[in-house]
Amino acid sequence: MIKLLRVDHRLLHGQVVVSWFDNVGANTILVANDAVANDEFRKSAIRLAKPENAKLVMKSIDDSIGAINSGVTDKYQMLIVVESVEDAEKLIRGTQGQITSLNLGGTKPREGTKNYSKTINLTELEADLLAGLQQDGVEVYIQQIPSESKQKFEK
Repeated sequence: MIKLLRVDHRLLHGQVVVSWFDNVGANTILVANDAVANDEFRKSAIRLAKPENAKLVMKSIDDSIGAINSGVTDKYQMLIVVESVEDAEKLIRGTQGQITSLNLGGTKPREGTKNYSKTINLTELEADLLAGLQQDGVEVYIQQIPSESKQKFEK
């Protein structure tokens, strides 16, 4: 069962671990990221941030989609973290309705981005992808930590 899908350019860090993992009742963290899946150094660094009571899995986006669609992840209460809006959109579309909401936690300022909140900076393409998800019934919201109120994403 997918408890939360979060976009955070930092992937796994203290805020995710402390605030979200326990809050959503997860027992497993899936870091879905193509670069991390092929980088042993980054995997090692991410393992250091894992809570003791958590199972940690790091897979590419395509492998994550395959695992979710196969049912092998059904026995877990998963917090999924992706690095980008593009990865989130691909994961949501690829899992065919199994993910119904998307938490925007952090996207760093880059050239060509517009600021939507203190932690969310999006390109026009990213904003369009999010608007498309919303049109298809996916709840897209900005919420850095669970104690903050959800802010509906609006393009």
